[in-house]
Amino acid sequence: MGINDSSDLSANLQIGPTDAGMVRLYIEADGGVEIPMDFEPDEAIEIAEEIRAAAEGARAMGTRKKR
Repeated sequence: MGINDSSDLSANLQIGPTDAGMVRLYIEADGGVEIPMDFEPDEAIEIAEEIRAAAEGARAMGTRKKR
């Protein structure tokens, strides 16, 4: 499965700091799958910047489709 493939799976995402000074992304998916991912704060900021860039790219694609 690639990034552009659709899926019927659903998941919940929680993001927050841990008591160990890390940033945790916690994903809970259908079927009881739980994925905790911990990142150093600097790594989390890099991930946030990548998410923002992807959102801006998606927004630009949506604007082009509406024209």
